[in-house]
Amino acid sequence: MKIFKNKVLVLLFALLPIIGIAQRGTGGWCSNNNYSRLFNPATIVEVKGTIVSVEKIIPEKGMSNGIHLVLKTEAKENTMVHLGPEWYLNNKDIQFSAGDVIKVKGSKVTYENKAAIIAMTVWKGDSHLDLRNDKGYPKWNGWKKGQKNKRTK
Repeated sequence: MKIFKNKVLVLLFALLPIIGIAQRGTGGWCSNNNYSRLFNPATIVEVKGTIVSVEKIIPEKGMSNGIHLVLKTEAKENTMVHLGPEWYLNNKDIQFSAGDVIKVKGSKVTYENKAAIIAMTVWKGDSHLDLRNDKGYPKWNGWKKGQKNKRTK
């Protein structure tokens, strides 16, 4: 019986990292971490500008790569625009490149002591990309809170 208990314990400890990854299926890009809690519906802004660069970012330890843009606004200021996880954005029809003119709606936040916008929606020409709802809940989580497991559209 003791050997059986030891094997169960070894198996349990071997599976813990896998269980953790499965529970975090969003690569750490959930709505309940310190980074996501920066989103504040009271600070929603809209800005228009030209993309200077598209960069990868890891906003917080334990998160997978994300994509952010450096945007030169119409006011001639460079603003960081945080989009979301790289794996989610790579599977969308709309892609972003330096030189693209876009409009962004999102929450103005302070990230690493600098102004940034956590994007809700990004428009490029006639296309748009919805990333978060008006409370900051990310579209990549797949299920909308309070909808009794009905898929978001």
